[in-house]
Amino acid sequence: MRRSDVLPVAFVVPLQGPTGIYGPSCLACGQLAVEQLNARNGIAGRWVELVQVDAGRPSEIVAEEVGRLVDSGRVEAVAGWHISAVRVALTRRIGGRVVYAFAAMHEGGDDTPGVFMLGERPVNQLLPAARWLREHHGARRWVVVGNDYVYPRVTGSVAQEALDIVESAYVALGTSDFTDVINGLKATKADGVIMLLMGQDAVHFNRQFARAGLSEDLLRLSTAIEENTLLGAGPGANHGVYAAAAYFDRLSTVESNEFAQQYYARFGAFAPALNAVGESCYEALHFLARLGEITGSVEISAALPTGHFYDSPRGLLRLDGNLVDQDVYLAAADGLEFRIEEQIARTG
Repeated sequence: MRRSDVLPVAFVVPLQGPTGIYGPSCLACGQLAVEQLNARNGIAGRWVELVQVDAGRPSEIVAEEVGRLVDSGRVEAVAGWHISAVRVALTRRIGGRVVYAFAAMHEGGDDTPGVFMLGERPVNQLLPAARWLREHHGARRWVVVGNDYVYPRVTGSVAQEALDIVESAYVALGTSDFTDVINGLKATKADGVIMLLMGQDAVHFNRQFARAGLSEDLLRLSTAIEENTLLGAGPGANHGVYAAAAYFDRLSTVESNEFAQQYYARFGAFAPALNAVGESCYEALHFLARLGEITGSVEISAALPTGHFYDSPRGLLRLDGNLVDQDVYLAAADGLEFRIEEQIARTG
């Protein structure tokens, strides 16, 4: 196959560190997306090749590796799930040179040319989830506990402006001992905790939270917890946990059911957990295909019109500039699974 017939995409997903817990799901969903695309027309008529980059390393190291791939022409687009600190480093290094489909939930806009922010954001995720918990469980006062980087900090600031936040605590990514945070929560007058902790950090926090006997007194609301995190923490640590996301494994819509059937048919009953993080990687690659279908390429100049609608496992999505409006759901942890409570945001 000639090089011109191949579209190499840097697939930037975490394989180590606190967010490495998401890695197997990301890889499986990315593989499924590529197999499906290549069985049809690829992306803009080109065979899709993923060039895997481990996003679980320090942000600048990840950005430099992707930068060298772009510099050399080894990759012509970037996609995947990784934390916003990696995204910021990447946009500094390669911004405006290649199309970049950033799959993760995020703190808000990024006007870097070619960057598409495909995930949920506070206005359609955290804030409506907090309103629902106030209306149904009387949760009015909150403590924010998050990792110390751009997404939790900015999202925490949004919460500070819109909700009654009595206290905030930010810890380094990779924290495993939450003793000081837990001790502070024992004395709080809040009704719940907004958890902006990633991956293994959330696992450690939830275990220690439950051992401290706080599960009956404080709700936990997260924009990042997914099925792997429930499995890692264990059923005894998940009582009172709520998560807001555009996709859950137990989401029962026509589109999500079709996606789940395809996923488990391909990888079997013991496949990596199907979750919002992995599905978002699938989403990002299919977004590039949609871009190629409508514009004929994935060049940096390619753009979809604001208001453009397209279908995905998340249902009907709408492009709003370089952001995406999507349906979002609130789910309660039920042992090692999520139970959908209500749809809290709808595609505009």
